[in-house]
Amino acid sequence: MRYWLMKTEPGVVGIDDVLAMPNQTVDWWGVRNYQARNFMRDQMRVGDKVLFYHSNCKEPGIAGLAEVAKLAYPDRTQFDAKSHYYDPKSTPESPRWVNVDVRATKKTRLIGLPKLRSHPELERMRVLQRGNRLSITPVDPAEWEFITKRLLK
Repeated sequence: MRYWLMKTEPGVVGIDDVLAMPNQTVDWWGVRNYQARNFMRDQMRVGDKVLFYHSNCKEPGIAGLAEVAKLAYPDRTQFDAKSHYYDPKSTPESPRWVNVDVRATKKTRLIGLPKLRSHPELERMRVLQRGNRLSITPVDPAEWEFITKRLLK
């Protein structure tokens, strides 16, 4: 099993939105970074655990827990010419972009960046590194354990 931090904008799809969806599951569409795409395509497996992270908002941070519910498949938005995520070089026969389905399992109290930064145990966490803008990053098992057992209890 692997662990991930996946960023979403709560004004687009937040933890409350996903908890209200059928099966509390959402397709994680719109990722347009090759490294993040490769994480979904090549490394994510059903059952992997996810830190559901709200970004690009007044108070960014971990807002809930989730799990990968479906393996990678073509992202529908790449084919929609009206979508902000449209990619004219992508075709159904040769899609460039994928998404996975993510099932929210629990809303938590928000654990913001200042709180995450205050713990030396998390100093190597990718989301806390200068210049990191990836929307999906691996989480070390020790970081997952610290966050879920110490910060979210």
